[in-house]
Amino acid sequence: MYTVKGKADKNSLLTEHAPLVKRLAHQMKAKLPPSVEVDDLVQAGMMGLLDAINRYEENHGAQFETYAVLRIRGAMLDELRSSDWMPRSTRANMRKVEQAMATLQQQLGRPPSESEVAKSLKLSLADYQDLLGDSGGHQLVYYEDFHDEEGSDGFLDRYAVDDDDPLKSLLDTDFRQTVIDAIDALPPREKMLMGLYYEEELNLKEIGAVMGVSESRVSQLHTQAVARLRTYLRERSWT
Repeated sequence: MYTVKGKADKNSLLTEHAPLVKRLAHQMKAKLPPSVEVDDLVQAGMMGLLDAINRYEENHGAQFETYAVLRIRGAMLDELRSSDWMPRSTRANMRKVEQAMATLQQQLGRPPSESEVAKSLKLSLADYQDLLGDSGGHQLVYYEDFHDEEGSDGFLDRYAVDDDDPLKSLLDTDFRQTVIDAIDALPPREKMLMGLYYEEELNLKEIGAVMGVSESRVSQLHTQAVARLRTYLRERSWT
């Protein structure tokens, strides 16, 4: 893999780690809306891999793959930021879903079903599921969650401390345990999905095969599960 001069053979490294770029791209695509093309992520990731090869030194202190993953993901995120992949309308739709879930949870004393959420939103079940599919990429935490639209404390301020890296501060508090509790409170099917995706690291197609549903249906259920988690976190921050 290395020349007699001790420098990495760039072509060999690119070829060897190209599957890593594709795997990371598909993992990221599962969290994004349908408008994002996996090929665009792969292209950006390959640029990140090349950047990693150019910057990496054998005495860097970290294994090359560990270093490369950071560069690859960073390049993909830069591509997403530049393309403004999450429209405001999508975020607004998911806020409505979360509000409906919160209201129904209080009324029913249990997680509402898809049909119940759809009825609350005055949508057919099919239209509600289409909304979920179009909203893929709805994240568990957004930066603006630290402050609401009126500028007052946001629902995550309970867990955060004054720090240059607010997301890191979340992980250093009881936020992690709260997320675990939120996952435990999911309906069994969605809890299983989250375990297959985040613990077993299966992609959506593989999860669909396990659960006996289509890949698009897995994407819908994942979006709904994340909305439930966000609703749970909001409720716990206000109690």
